[in-house]
Amino acid sequence: MKLFFLFVMLSWLLGNPFLALIVLLVIFYVLDRRFLGITPSLLKPFRRRSRVAKLRRQLLLNPHDTPAKSELAHELIGMRKYAEARSQLADMEERMAHSAEYWSDLGQCELALGQLEAGERHMLQALDINPRVKFGMPYLLLGDAWAGKDDAKALMYLREFQGVHSSSCEAYYLLGKSYERMGDRGAAKQAYRECGAVYRTLPRYMKRRERRWALLSALRSR
Repeated sequence: MKLFFLFVMLSWLLGNPFLALIVLLVIFYVLDRRFLGITPSLLKPFRRRSRVAKLRRQLLLNPHDTPAKSELAHELIGMRKYAEARSQLADMEERMAHSAEYWSDLGQCELALGQLEAGERHMLQALDINPRVKFGMPYLLLGDAWAGKDDAKALMYLREFQGVHSSSCEAYYLLGKSYERMGDRGAAKQAYRECGAVYRTLPRYMKRRERRWALLSALRSR
């Protein structure tokens, strides 16, 4: 009811209901980003593209800048440009052979591109170097990639992930989605409930970042 009166008031002040609706949405978005963090950031993609452009210019001046190339690959993965990210990573294999993060990034690209065997091999290589790399996310990505193709293998990796005890609400949300894809609604609901349990244990400064996944999990656990 309060929203309706606010909308009516804005329509009267602005003289245009459509403009009032836009203003109302902007107000809600700003308040959400400031206090809740449920909606995705509209500025993040622009910042990421700006960072990618800067890294590319940096690599034009110094093609052998490994940290810049690694960061560029990471940003490209965030943009879901997996083929380009894999190309960047392929040039660094000799220098990054002992980096768990490197093999995890490479494996993630290959899994996303449908190269399951290569992706699995490189994810396992990352986990061999550091079993807790990225808070166990390689296990989750492997389970998700194999779900519906080899459910026994997918289940094995998902259980390995649960053993890591990740503090990421997003990870538990994705875990629930993977179980849903395998048709195990009970395990999916348990993952969503664990997401809520993890969220409640987080310090205040981390809750804003994880709130979106906690809310989505709460909705799917019903």
